[in-house]
Amino acid sequence: MHWRLRRLHYLLQRAANSMAQRGVRSTVSRIAQEFRRRPAQEAAWQLEALDAPFSPFALPNAVTPRVSVIIPTYGKLPYTLACLRSIARHGAQAPFEVIVVDDAASDEDVSPLQQIENLRLLRNPRNLGFGGSCNAGAAMARGEYLLFLNNDTQVTPGWLDELLACFDDARCGIAGSRLAYPDGRLQEAGAIVYANGEAWNYGRFEDRDDPRLLYRRDADYVSGAALMIDARLFASVGGFDPRYSPAYCEDMDLAFAVRAAGRRVIYQPASLVIHCEGVSSGVDPFVGVKQYQITNRAKFVEKWRGQLQRHPAPKTPVERALHHAAWRHLLIVDALAPDPTRDSGSLRLINIMKLIIDMGWRISFMPDNGRASTDEIALLGKLGVQTLCRPWAPSLATWLKREGSSLDAIMFCRHYVADPHMALARQFAPNAKLLFDTVDLHFLREQRAAEHTGNAALSRQAKLSRQRELSLIEASDVTFVVSPIEQALLAEQMTHARVELLSNVHELYGRAAGFAERRDLVFVGGFGHPPNEDAVHWLVTEVFPRVRQQNPLIQLHVIGDMPEAAQKRYASDGVLIHGRVPELTPWMNGCRIALAPLRYGAGVKGKVNMAMSHGLPVVGTSVAAEGMMFVDGVDILLADDADAFAAAILRLYDDEALWYRLSDAGLDNVRKYFSFEAARLTLQRVLD
Repeated sequence: MHWRLRRLHYLLQRAANSMAQRGVRSTVSRIAQEFRRRPAQEAAWQLEALDAPFSPFALPNAVTPRVSVIIPTYGKLPYTLACLRSIARHGAQAPFEVIVVDDAASDEDVSPLQQIENLRLLRNPRNLGFGGSCNAGAAMARGEYLLFLNNDTQVTPGWLDELLACFDDARCGIAGSRLAYPDGRLQEAGAIVYANGEAWNYGRFEDRDDPRLLYRRDADYVSGAALMIDARLFASVGGFDPRYSPAYCEDMDLAFAVRAAGRRVIYQPASLVIHCEGVSSGVDPFVGVKQYQITNRAKFVEKWRGQLQRHPAPKTPVERALHHAAWRHLLIVDALAPDPTRDSGSLRLINIMKLIIDMGWRISFMPDNGRASTDEIALLGKLGVQTLCRPWAPSLATWLKREGSSLDAIMFCRHYVADPHMALARQFAPNAKLLFDTVDLHFLREQRAAEHTGNAALSRQAKLSRQRELSLIEASDVTFVVSPIEQALLAEQMTHARVELLSNVHELYGRAAGFAERRDLVFVGGFGHPPNEDAVHWLVTEVFPRVRQQNPLIQLHVIGDMPEAAQKRYASDGVLIHGRVPELTPWMNGCRIALAPLRYGAGVKGKVNMAMSHGLPVVGTSVAAEGMMFVDGVDILLADDADAFAAAILRLYDDEALWYRLSDAGLDNVRKYFSFEAARLTLQRVLD
């Protein structure tokens, strides 16, 4: 009876805490999720069978492992074998070794393990518990990083490499996986620790596809069921603290020790691990090893009392407690979710996001159309950006009413996105700095298109766009433009507005192949951008025939979204239409010249930056080169009529010395004007 009363009190306390932190509706939903009948396993994951007859198999063999996977075990052999088979099946790109630490189990539980090729088996002479076994495994590990993995887990593709990617950030000390139950329910997306030492497994039983759970972020701690740590850091903080023997609170304690050493604890949703929670220690907090949760929490509170004072008070709502650390909050709204294979504007925005996160901000992103694909959510999630999209997020107005007070800044991209939302942002986020990213000045592009085509209706549209854009610049705290030409234009017309240059941002890839190893021409640009459509038409119908007449062996590769009818119209002898491609590198490293035959437009041309970042010389028009600090014949070859453009292509195609001069100058131009460092200086001025 005493046990039953204690258990009832525990369950009622959990329910009360849930209502305080989640609300009544979410608590009822949470209880319903726990008791809803589900299949024993999520079919899509194709988990290893626990009852499969044993036959010897091999794990990957790494002579010099970068990661040591350490699996503590005590009995439960079928789970251990299933775990090891899943590792053998999925492997990893990084070299790794697997160490199983047997915590003084019986010989029959060890015999099959001794038959697994490349498995390193350590047998404890006496029972050391979870922390002691992990420490023993770490002592014999050869890897630069340690990945502690429960034996009742199964891994999925990317399980190890995605955790390792977190350490590209030198501040990362620990990275932990997204944990799910075999039936498909989410188990944990990082954890929150309250001021009284109580922990909250964020996301338990939530929809595992909810974008709230799919972006990389800092956590108070991550579960030791799948935890990677820098091996030297692990040794310097003393490993798992033996005061918590035999089990529980070691992973939470380790996270606090790592943070005290000045390093980050990161939850990485791209690493998915299936965890049969409770197999090792049960789920009842009052019997067996599980009861140490309660006693060890008291030890934890005693040890970390000072640090816990900075944590949220008990019953603080979960979403607020999740972000209790002092990261500033930026909301970005653009027309669509960014996709770098679609347009250069997407690549620019993604690289800007990387810089802002590196400056200590957290970012929420909302596509104005409310939609984001699984791949787009995952891409942003790997950066550390939360995607707000249907059906998981409300409208912008509703979201701002709820979250506006948490925002330190809001950035609207493009005038037609900013126009309907600017006043709303002022109303519900009065303390947020409002940033307007023009991407390029639409009215300037439309004005030039009208002049190029003689279209009176487009001219009127350009005047309306100018009024809208200038009024938005007036209403914003800071406006970003991509070109010094645009910055100078606005400086003349709006002397009191703060206009900052934030141009394209590119990694400097360097020249991967020389002149003699390359051939052909490449144009990159989708038809969703009208200047590109005009450029392809002019290139294919007027310029390229002149090139082929002189050199019939040269081929033209056209890359980018293009309607099927246009593909049929422009595909011809020597013209290869590829459409959108997942990766531009083969053409950047294999073609001899990149082309930018734009006859109107505005802003800075990403296609030119991209080519030059690979050391690929460019032939372009004066419009394509605008605002990029080029000198004709030094950084680029320029021509504005078909004969001159074709002549420039043929000249560069056969002049090896000129090709190398332009290649080197293009790389220098990107390094000087379009690098991450150049953009970082602007963002620091605006956001610090």
